[in-house]
Amino acid sequence: MQQFNIEMINSWDRFYRANFINSLSGFKSANLIGTINKNGQPNLAIFSNIVHLGADPALIGFINRPLLAAPHTIANIEATKQYSINHINKNIVAKAHQTSAKYPANVNEFYEVGFTEKYIGNFAAPFVAESNIQYAMELVEIVPIKHNNTFLVIGSITGVYLQDGLVQNDGFINIENANSVASVGIDTYYTCS
Repeated sequence: MQQFNIEMINSWDRFYRANFINSLSGFKSANLIGTINKNGQPNLAIFSNIVHLGADPALIGFINRPLLAAPHTIANIEATKQYSINHINKNIVAKAHQTSAKYPANVNEFYEVGFTEKYIGNFAAPFVAESNIQYAMELVEIVPIKHNNTFLVIGSITGVYLQDGLVQNDGFINIENANSVASVGIDTYYTCS
């Protein structure tokens, strides 16, 4: 069995080290988070660090990178208190990945990468029409993680929108039939089977 100490890991090239560390935790769901600012400017960004925090109440969390690296998503959530989470499926991986590029605040990533904004009822944040699993989130709390200047964003589920036929008799959502993909690293995606 190979062994790697932290000194060795820290000596590696930045991107090699990031790929190694990102893949350690295994498969993670790949999602797009849709937000909108107070002026009506949509934002869309890819996240692979979504985590279930509880079913009663129904809470989902995600880690937002440091503000200098990724300021728009968290700023919009703070301003409107609403956001959408949209599974990435195998048909939209390339476009979804492109949302990781650093776009200026006034650029609509939906338009730039070729996604369709979908608005449901009076929910302010846009959904990704091309996603087969979508859910509406209301901000509960933002927890700063001082050690690396990231943030745990905690939200409550206020609505779920699924492609027909995905809910099984036992309540599980068949994410394989939704063609949802998983992520292991910065630009590595896998299909379910």
